[in-house]
Parts: sequence; C-alpha cells; structure tokens
Amino acid sequence: MNWTEICIKVRSEDTEQASAIANVAVPYGIYIEDYSDLIEQSWEIAHVDLIEQELLERDRSYSIIHIYISEEDNATEAAEYLKGLLEASHIAYEMVSEEVNDSSWADGWKKYFKCTEIGEKLVIRPSWEEYNNTTGRKVLSIDPGAAFGTGTHATTSLCLGILEKYVTETSTLLDIGCGSGILGIAGLLLGAQRAVGVDIDAQSVKVAKENAEINGVSDKIELMVGDLAEKVTGKYNIVCANIVADVIIKLLENVADFMTEDGLLMTSGIIDIREQDVTAAFKKFGFEIVERYTKDNWCAFVCRKGE
Repeated sequence: MNWTEICIKVRSEDTEQASAIANVAVPYGIYIEDYSDLIEQSWEIAHVDLIEQELLERDRSYSIIHIYISEEDNATEAAEYLKGLLEASHIAYEMVSEEVNDSSWADGWKKYFKCTEIGEKLVIRPSWEEYNNTTGRKVLSIDPGAAFGTGTHATTSLCLGILEKYVTETSTLLDIGCGSGILGIAGLLLGAQRAVGVDIDAQSVKVAKENAEINGVSDKIELMVGDLAEKVTGKYNIVCANIVADVIIKLLENVADFMTEDGLLMTSGIIDIREQDVTAAFKKFGFEIVERYTKDNWCAFVCRKGE
C-alpha cells in the first residue's frame, strides 16, 4: 500500500501539544523525532553507547512529527485540518508531504526505537533488538508496524507503570483503542488471566495480533475491529483507554457497563490543558479518581465507579 507522509516541524516546546493535535487528526501511523532530551533519555534506558553521532549532532531546538495517511483516505483534507488546528493553537510550524510505500516508512524510524525498561518489572524490546535480561524483567517484544504504541511515549509508559501496580493473577483486562496491542500483552505478561483489545483501525488490530503471537499470548487475548466498546461484551477488572481527551469523555458515558463492581478504569493520552475537561467528565458520569499520574505534559488517571 502507498501512503502520504506529512512532516510537521515545530519548536521543541510545542512538541507535546502539536503531537496531541496530530493524534486527534490521525490516531495511527505517527512517530516523533524529538532530540531535546536525547542525553537524559539515553540514561533512562541505559543505552548511552547506542546513540549515534548523527543523532547527537541534530538540532534540538525543534522536532518533526511524521504522520502517515493511507491511499484510501484523503491526505489533502487531513493536512488542511491539521493546519487549522495548529494555527488555532498558535503553534508555528512548517509542513511538507510526499508519497511513500509501506517499507520506506515502516523501517525508517526503527533506529530511534531501542529497548526501554518500564517500572520495576517490564522491558519493551523492539523485535529487531537484543536485550540482556539480567534482572528478570518481563520482556515484551513488539513490532509496532503501522500501529501507534511502542511504549516509549509518555502516555503509554504511564499506562504500563499503572498496569504493573494493579494487575494480578485474577485480572481480566479490556484495552479500548489498543493500537499495537502493547497494553493487553503487557497485562498478560504481568499475570492477567485474559485480555480483550479493540481498535477502530483494522491495520492496528492486525499488528496487535502479530505482536500477541510474538509474545506467546495469542490464546489469552481477543483482538477485534470496532468503534470504542461497541462490539465488546462481558465485564473486566481493568479497563484501559490510552487515547485522547475527547474520546475518553465520550467513552465515559457507558464504559462502566464493562467494569466489574470493583473494577478500575485507567485512562491516559490526556494532555495537561485538557485535564480539567476530563476530570469534570469523571464527576459527571460518577467516577471517583483513585490516583493521578503525570509525565512530561501528559496525565493519566486510575478511577473506580462511585457509590
């Protein structure tokens, strides 16, 4: 399949807000070149020697957001929509686009994705990387392909850290907007009994199934194409939604129908400027905030159903 790659160059201080806008416009097929904290990140994942000189010499005052639109969709319309949102947010940008094929974009970003340790129990390992597991971590091998979700973005790493804290051997997990399947697979590796993942994008579900196979959990996870929870049945101890604020607010209208009485709702993908909108929706739909987490400019919440 052919794709249109849209590259948006923004100042580093605008990266988080611009990427949130990009995810709203195109919630799949996106990656970010951001070198502003390259050294700090290298220490976090303990791979200083893996930083190439080419990367060290990059200009760290700006970042580039890469968005991919399939040939079945309208790239011109998406670009104009993005321009309108960026301008409304007073974000200075440069935008260019070009036609690419699957292989040229699917492989281009791989050199930026390295093994990443999350919390105390997990490590996210790209399928093409080796990891020396000296501390007995659960190794989640992943090949995101065209799906969003490598575990390195703040929103996903927040969710993974929360799962590590709450998943038990009796847990059942529902991941709404599953992307690459990373949260459901992580839950199973951490000991959950069963997981279900749903995503509106068929390509994401295809990639998620492949990742489940890579990690040997295909027999414990069901993955389906659907809009939010429209095709979901049953009740779950843990419901995850790592999406964006507006979709989370919409989801809150009926997500409690899929939660056990003692179930927990874990939400992430919430940029800080939308936090109040989401917390107001929690209150409106009867959810009590148990815990709040932040990383960079992103927020994540653990909630339970109110009395």
